[in-house]
Parts: sequence; C-alpha cells; structure tokens
Amino acid sequence: MPGVEFAQVAGRITSVNVLGDKRTRRLVAELKDASGTLELVWFQGINGIQKLVQVGSEFLVYGRVGFFQGSPQISHPEIESLTSQKAEGQGSLEPVYGTTEKLKVRGLGGRQIGKLTQALFVQLKEKDLPENLPESVMEYTDPATGQTKRWMGRFAAYKQAHFPTGPELYREAVARLKFEEFFIAQLRLGLIKIRRHRTSTGVVFSQVGDTFNQFYTSYLPFELTGAQKRVLKEIRRDTGSGRQMNRLVQGDVGSGKTIVALLAMLLAVDNGYQACMMAPTEILSRQHFEGISALLKEMKLEVRLLTGSSKSKVRKEALEGVKEGRVHILIGTHAILEDTVQFQRLGLAIVDEQHRFGVAQRARLWKKAEIPPHVLVMTATPIPRTLAMTAYGDLDYSVIDELPPGRQPISTVHRFEDRRPQVMDFIRHELAKGRQAYIIFPLIEESEKLDYENLMKGYENVKAWFPEPKYWISMVHGRQTNEVRDTNMQRFLAAETQIMVATTVIEVGVNVPNATVMVIESAEKFGLSQLHQLRGRVGRGSDKSFCILLTSPKLGKEARERMNILTETNNGFKIAEKDLEIRGPGDIEGTRQSGLLNFKLANIVQDRELLELARESAILVLDQDQELEKEENQVLKAYLQAQHGKTAWSKIS
Repeated sequence: MPGVEFAQVAGRITSVNVLGDKRTRRLVAELKDASGTLELVWFQGINGIQKLVQVGSEFLVYGRVGFFQGSPQISHPEIESLTSQKAEGQGSLEPVYGTTEKLKVRGLGGRQIGKLTQALFVQLKEKDLPENLPESVMEYTDPATGQTKRWMGRFAAYKQAHFPTGPELYREAVARLKFEEFFIAQLRLGLIKIRRHRTSTGVVFSQVGDTFNQFYTSYLPFELTGAQKRVLKEIRRDTGSGRQMNRLVQGDVGSGKTIVALLAMLLAVDNGYQACMMAPTEILSRQHFEGISALLKEMKLEVRLLTGSSKSKVRKEALEGVKEGRVHILIGTHAILEDTVQFQRLGLAIVDEQHRFGVAQRARLWKKAEIPPHVLVMTATPIPRTLAMTAYGDLDYSVIDELPPGRQPISTVHRFEDRRPQVMDFIRHELAKGRQAYIIFPLIEESEKLDYENLMKGYENVKAWFPEPKYWISMVHGRQTNEVRDTNMQRFLAAETQIMVATTVIEVGVNVPNATVMVIESAEKFGLSQLHQLRGRVGRGSDKSFCILLTSPKLGKEARERMNILTETNNGFKIAEKDLEIRGPGDIEGTRQSGLLNFKLANIVQDRELLELARESAILVLDQDQELEKEENQVLKAYLQAQHGKTAWSKIS
C-alpha cells in the first residue's frame, strides 16, 4: 500500500530480465506470493545478483517500498534464500540493523550484521549478561490491567529483542530493556540526591524575622496565590533543614516567581546572610533590580546591581559593599561569578532562566561562601513532568501553577499575511486607547545578515503604517550596543514610544504592563515554547491583551499544529508537553547536554508509563535501602559499580 515505508516479503521469483542500454542498465526481477507481485530492481552489481536470483527460487526480501507506474517496487533489497525453517514461519520476525552505503560496499549490510550478531549469541551464555534487577523489582503491577506480572530475564530479553520467536515475546523483551534503562537512570538520580542531602551541609535559616514580616504585612503589592504560598513553605523547609537547598521553581509566564524569590532573599537577610540573584541578560537583571528596589524602597535594605557594563565607580562601590556585608541583595548578570565579587556571608543564590546557565557556572556560585549557599533555580519555561523527572531529577522541584488575581487570559489568533491591513488597523485601535504594542521578527542564527535585512525591511514597513510624529517606534535587536538597546527599551517602558519592533531579545522577562498587543511575524519559524514566552510579554496589566500570529499561507503540518495549540490554550505546561511530543526530548533547550536523555531504546514521550513505573520502583528500592546493602540489591550494586566510568561507545563519533 502507498504509505508503507519498509516491508519484508517471502515469495518466489517468476521472471528475471536485464533492461535498458549501457547508461540505464538495470536488473528487474518479479517476486510473487499469494497476495500479488512485487518488482525488485538492481542498478549495480548486476552480474553477481543475476547468478543468485534464478526463476523458481524462493527468497525472503526486505527494503524500502516505492511505487513505479503504480506498481510496488524495492530497489536494491536485502535478500536471503528462504530456507524450509523460514518458510514454516519459525523465526519469522527478522531483525533490521542500521548500516551505511560504505559498509554495504564492504559486505556489511543489515543482513550480514544480523548474521554476526546471531553468531555472537551462539557463544553468549546467561552469565555473560547477568540479571541486574533485584527480585523486588522483577515483579511489578501492570498499570493498564492492575495485574501482577514479572519482567522477562535480562539474557532472554536481549535474545528475544534481537531474534524473537514471536511478536508478543518481542514486545515483552523490548519493554523489559526500556524499563531497565529508565530504572537505572532514576536510581542514579536518586543516589545523587541522597548523597547530596547526606553530605551537603547548608546554612540554617532558623527564623522568619522582622524584615520578612514587615514586607509581607505592609508592602506586599497583592495577596499571594495558594501556589506561591506552597512554594514558599517548601523553600522555608529546605533552608531550615541544615542541608543545602537545590530547588528548581518552574512557573508559567506571569505566575509571580519574582515575588517568591524576593521573599526567599528576605528570609536570608533575616538570618544574617546576604543573597544574590543572577539573570542571563543585562535587560532582565536591570528589570529585576528596578522592580525589587521599588518594592523595598520603604525598607532599610541595600540592593545593588552589577553587570558587565556597570561604570567603574558603581562597580567599586558594589564590590566593597558586598565584601563588607553592607549590601544585602546583589542582582546582576554573569558578572556576579567573577572572582572579584567576594561576599561577606552569602546564604542564598538565585538563578533566573536556568537553561541559559551551565552546571559549571552554577557551581561557581557555591564557592562564594565557606558553606555552599542555598540555590534556587527559576525558569519561566514550563518543563513537562517526564522531562523534569529525567533531565532535572537531581533537583527538588516546585511548580507555581496559578496566575495572580486580576490577570486576564491573553486572546491568541492566527492570521495569514494577506490580513495584514486588518491587523494594523487593530493595532491602531489599541494605540488610540493609550496602549502599546510589540512587533517581533524572527532570528535564525545561521543567517544573521539576512535576519538583519528582514528586520530593517520590517521596521520600514511598520513606519509606513504608523508614520511619525503621530506614532513613535523603538527598535531593539542583538547588533545594537547595550547602551542603544537599553535606551530604546527605556523609552518604550516610559511610554515615550508606542510600538516596539524587536527580535527575540525581548523573549525573557521584559515587563511593560501597558503593552496589550503582541504581533509575531513569520510565527511558523518559532518553536512552541518560544512563541509562548513571547506571548507572555503582554497580559501583564489588568487590560485585555492580544497575541496575533502572522504566517505565510503555505504552512506545513507541524507549523499548522503549533498555531492551533497556541490559539487553543494559554497553559504553559500543556504547551510544553505538546512541544516535547512534536520535537522529541533531544531538541528541547537545555537538555542536549544532558546524558540522562541518551537512552538507546526508551523514549520519555512514548514510554511515559514505563518511566513512571521505573521511577516508583527506584524510589521504593532507595526508601528501604539507601546504600544498596541488602542481599537482594547486591546484583544492582555490582552492576552500577561495573558501569561506573565506562566509556559510552554510542557517544564516540
């Protein structure tokens, strides 16, 4: 049938012909079975194949199916004589091994690799692939049926995965091996967490003092949501435990993570410690600084900003204040990591938008104090549960899943470019009410010059729709100096300009409550999470806000799906789950470097239930035996020790 990509067929050769002239010479054989005929075509190695493929002989054939003039055809199939054992259907499932054209030329096609693997299995004994799951894990409850089942043994699973004696046994074997991958990964993460909790002493925030209480009762601008209170309790529990906190707080765009971070910093101050907050860009760190300074203006607290472009006098004052303990809260960029920044008593380090910082950078913060400070990592990119369990499984994680009161959901619509005049009219209508608008252009790093040209062309078009002096426009992009970018941003913030034309530099954290329209040009060029982040720049005040996704009419299936998802939901967690399904775990930002996702068989999207089961099993084992000392867990301990420090051959290119 059209749409079938690969097929394996057993049949008899009914005709063999060499067709074409010297340039188009090809060998065409016809293979017949009870259901019809299939053409087999060879363009190379014709003489050798002609000797092998005789009329009346029976073959097992495998390859990619194409259709030529309406008839199914396989070019250069893998082919093997059909022995009586194969004809009777024994071992009727054939393994398919990946190969390359170069390997095929050297006689190592998929079939040959299969034969080598088969020869290897003849020599392998059960002791060569010993069981690594303890008895308590071998028995499990099937989530679908609730029945108690037993995993296939490890040696049998490898054998059945390569050379199955039936489809059901093959499925069982693969499920067992996927479960094992997940289970070992979850166990390793669990052990890392246990050891960190046991060995890492942390500073103890024993009290909630005057600073925290005064701010909470007198200056908190709004009532905290239930989710914010829950996360604060988790932070208080961690920081009072005597162990170092390593917590990831994820919350959707606009869910109020910054206020939680500020309250955590005030907790540190109350206990005689300093706190710092690190953001990935100057714009974002300045915004945090201005927002937090405004909230604390009535309180006797010293808050300082430190970025790469801080003037030398400001930098000197900040460094001295931090070293002498006069500065209570330091906010900045990567500049905070520099050796010249020495705290008197650093007790809490907060990292905003954590996927922009590597693990090594976070570790440098730890060295800023005798006892490593508590670490709170924040992200506005919601992480699907399955990904959080694998990529960030060594961190404790909290979720802020409610929006503060008064926030209105953003209306999102998808429009094709031929509706641009109506879109521009709508922006005019909003500007007439005293509102502001963003118009965002894509940034594809491979073609910086082209992007820049598109942005400038877009900027000229916007100016034509919104001429001066009636309208004023700010432009922000990556090629500008920090000063120019900041000036343009500040003018938009102060409502001196009504429209901001920008690239994705404004994706994270820019807060202009008066901006109610977000137009995303060529929206099909953005990923789901990025579109959701951009949309989150509006809807930050109490006015109704809108996001308009402009695309070309020619949209691929995946791009159309992305537009539909965004117009249907504002829920970042649902969007993140969908993003994971569409793109797969390897492409999600911040996970590429995570070896924890390099599973050979298992897939955290398709095998979600197996992952949950493996996680529960690993937690159960570690709850009862943290050091894996029990007799039944010795197989597991031996396996982990044998694997430790081994080269992962699959990662060698």
